[in-house]
Amino acid sequence: MTVEQLESSLSLPNPTLDCDLVIVGGGIVGATLATALKASGLRIVMIEAQAQVKAASKPQAYALSLLSGRIFESIGVWEKILPQIGKFRSIRLSDADHPQVVKFQTSDLGTDYLGYVGEHRVILEALQTAIAESSKIQWLCPAEVIAVDYQDTEAVVTVKAEGQLQQVRSKLVIGADGARSPMRSGVGIKTQGWKYWQSCVAFTVKHNAPRNDMAFERFWYSGPMGILPLPGNRCQIVWTAPHDQAKAIKELDETEFLSQLQQRTGGLLGELELVSDRFLFSVQLMQSERYTNPRLALVGDAAHCCHPLGGQGLNLGIRDAAALAEVLGKAHQQGEDIGSLKVLKRYQRWRRKENWIILGFTDFLDRLFSNQWWLLMRVRRLGLWLINTLPFVKRLSLQLMTGLLGKMPQLVK
Repeated sequence: MTVEQLESSLSLPNPTLDCDLVIVGGGIVGATLATALKASGLRIVMIEAQAQVKAASKPQAYALSLLSGRIFESIGVWEKILPQIGKFRSIRLSDADHPQVVKFQTSDLGTDYLGYVGEHRVILEALQTAIAESSKIQWLCPAEVIAVDYQDTEAVVTVKAEGQLQQVRSKLVIGADGARSPMRSGVGIKTQGWKYWQSCVAFTVKHNAPRNDMAFERFWYSGPMGILPLPGNRCQIVWTAPHDQAKAIKELDETEFLSQLQQRTGGLLGELELVSDRFLFSVQLMQSERYTNPRLALVGDAAHCCHPLGGQGLNLGIRDAAALAEVLGKAHQQGEDIGSLKVLKRYQRWRRKENWIILGFTDFLDRLFSNQWWLLMRVRRLGLWLINTLPFVKRLSLQLMTGLLGKMPQLVK
């Protein structure tokens, strides 16, 4: 159905909204961008398919890097988030049943923590509260983008909300609408990448281990397992395995599931209790051929996706938001057209190359460790030995994992 047919079948649209920036997608990345631009003077409209309460209710938790924490602190939401999330002071890497273990400590980096673990609700509610304090940001939710008309000097977004059509005129549209981004596909931006042979089972457990400030990455021949501490002696676990195995793991009887989990974790967490449902999701590597088009920029999963190994996915999106906020804020101050390719390509040059590094690194690690080929087993165990033996290699690895390697947004300097 065309926009014109919809207009005739629905009630008359509301008056047209004029703004500087439309953000399509009110998840963590889109909300981070809006919050980072609160003081820029730009008028922002956020379009989200779900009501705010429902959007924040996703039962998921994420690793947050040191850089993500600093970005949240600089935009004024960290004080609300930090008391409610997990924090880890050490990271433990191990390769299947090999006895060698790599341990990263805060002393290796000179920081109080090596990272954090935040539940979706905690992070997004803090961002939503910050946005509500700004008179420059307006929500349209629940709402659906019907069409976008990209013109020379503006973009006209047709939105359906509460059974009515409304048009929003803006200098720039931001696609923060996920891996299947209609904003990306709507302008024909192609993607590169592949789907992995693996799926992930995500869930939360409670344990009785004496400490809860360590993160684990336990590599196994079938795929890695990430274990991240949450408040209340809980852990968020992402268990990766080939598709059929992952599906079988999800469907296991709870007693057998916990028995296999106890074996896979090597008893490091003590007694385990499952305190959430098990969620199954497939894994892909995806990089958009470009992050920008005239009057359009992509951030987060709309621009790229990576293997969950190392918990890098959301952190890349948060960095995208901080970088784009800096580029747009400076352009606006200098009187430039924020929707022009000249401006938007500054953001693309900054982020696309850095994201490739993380996408390639996580892919390399997954392929290196998720097999039993003897030559690769020797190579990876040599790599673990080098990390343990050479302090500069350990520090470099930590800087990459924590986001402290690469160009820093001005707001955290």
